Amino acid sequence: MTSLKFRNNDEMPILGLGTFRSEPNEVYNAVLLAIKIGYRHIDCAAAYGNEKEVGKAIAEAVKQGLVTREDLWVTSKLWNAFHGEENVIPALNQTLKDLQLNYLDLYLIHWPVALKKGTEMPEKASDFIPLSEVPLTNTWKGMEATLKQGLARHIGVSNFNENQLKEIMATAVHQPEMNQVEMHPFLQQEELKAFCVQNDILLTAYAPLGSLVDENTTLRLLENDRIKSIANARNMSPAQVALAYTIQRGVAVIPKSINEARLLQNLETLNHTLTEEDMALLKDLDKGHRFIDGKFWEVENGPYTADSIWNN
Repeated sequence: MTSLKFRNNDEMPILGLGTFRSEPNEVYNAVLLAIKIGYRHIDCAAAYGNEKEVGKAIAEAVKQGLVTREDLWVTSKLWNAFHGEENVIPALNQTLKDLQLNYLDLYLIHWPVALKKGTEMPEKASDFIPLSEVPLTNTWKGMEATLKQGLARHIGVSNFNENQLKEIMATAVHQPEMNQVEMHPFLQQEELKAFCVQNDILLTAYAPLGSLVDENTTLRLLENDRIKSIANARNMSPAQVALAYTIQRGVAVIPKSINEARLLQNLETLNHTLTEEDMALLKDLDKGHRFIDGKFWEVENGPYTADSIWNN
């Protein structure tokens, strides 16, 4: 499996390049190099603060004749300070300007969390807007408008749980097509995955190799003995084992790297296949562990908690 198929038969490469936490001066080279070696799926977000650099790299790749715009699948995300129907199109227009594109292949609501305009990261309760004041269904109408205007080809969400998806689905004219969530062998999200499959919602895994965002955790996915043992037996790297596991579950992966050797290694995962026995051994590693725990949305007297985002 090298792609995921959308309802209209559009295909998204199942392995893409993530750009989260890639510094502006690094991400240009990483994106251009990735395209040169065969990547055709680039995952972006306004909140990453580097879409102008990503856009320059895409434009350079097209200029050099490495790809056409149509060869690429580009995803971006609506930041939390632009929830509300009337704010979606202006936010997307800014993203398109930064990326030097006329349309996105996929546009996602980044989080089920609303912030006041001008807020990058909240520090106090007054920086937030409760979802009771700007319902997800209202923002979704703005997402649907991006389809009507031809600014996005597909729309979806990120970091949404089953209840939040159901809320949107109850009134949506165009149902969500993607949910991008943290997923890896330590966090397999079986119930959410089953719900998405049942409702024809595709999944993309961010942090598919784990993450070092929480530097206090002693958990290191790629240092897990079982993953390393399978890697040795299959002549793969631990990263390739982790990526192959998620890919073989029918979920797209967007590992981030700026290193040429790792970019190549991640892409070459598509040439490997894990056995049923490997898959069973890796399934047993599920710890329900989030490296991106969402606690950064918790402030004193604020309207959001990590638990409400993931579970309510």
